[in-house]
Amino acid sequence: MLTNVFVPCNGRFPLLIALAGIFMGGGEGRNSLLAAGVVTGVVLSGIGMTFLVSRLLSRTLLKGVPSAFALELPPYRWPRIGSLLVRSFLDRTVFVLVRAVTVAAPAGAFTWVLANTEIYHESLLSLAARCLQPLAGFTGLDGYILLAFILALPANELVLPLLLMAYLNLGSLVELDTLEALGAVLRSQGWTWATALGVMFFSLFHYPCGTTLLSIYKETRSLKWTLLAFGLPLGVGLAVLLFLRLVVLLGETAAVLGA
Repeated sequence: MLTNVFVPCNGRFPLLIALAGIFMGGGEGRNSLLAAGVVTGVVLSGIGMTFLVSRLLSRTLLKGVPSAFALELPPYRWPRIGSLLVRSFLDRTVFVLVRAVTVAAPAGAFTWVLANTEIYHESLLSLAARCLQPLAGFTGLDGYILLAFILALPANELVLPLLLMAYLNLGSLVELDTLEALGAVLRSQGWTWATALGVMFFSLFHYPCGTTLLSIYKETRSLKWTLLAFGLPLGVGLAVLLFLRLVVLLGETAAVLGA
């Protein structure tokens, strides 16, 4: 539960693929092999981080906790197709959708209020992003990116639509038709390949979505483990951003000295 977030879910792949296609693949598939290699590398880094964090947890917080368990299997019976379909629909599809709506509906209303409420001709969304700018700038991102990740807690798919809504100063979520249009908006806001790579890594390593956190709480019935499942990947994500920022700054310094 503490480390499965490091393997990207379906909600994170669209962002990873889109940013890799724009900033590493040229936006028109001119270097799709490089873009695919970057996405693969990011995913493999998440798997590597899973093993590393698991190793550290087994030596610290979970030291002495047994990792084996006994599983008693019920008697085998031939499945009944009708019962299987009904229970799968009710226990999986409907249950997950109810959880998603429980988290997403209040968050959606809150985001709409932020985008459509102005103070001195500035929306609360822009004001919040400006307040987050010092922290975001320290990690190589900007306030809008950090705010988008915060507001996208209900679902990871919301990060890019929230970013576009904030950058374009719109009152509702929006999606662009092509990668070229999305790339033009992001570059107009000062994005570089380093910004895109930082967002990709933070998307991979940041906290789970709200539905996953609710599932963790349901399984553990413990606020402590739920908060740890939130805070642990967030700390890893910020550490990775700071490391990437340091590498970029060292590279830029070396380029200046070499020139």
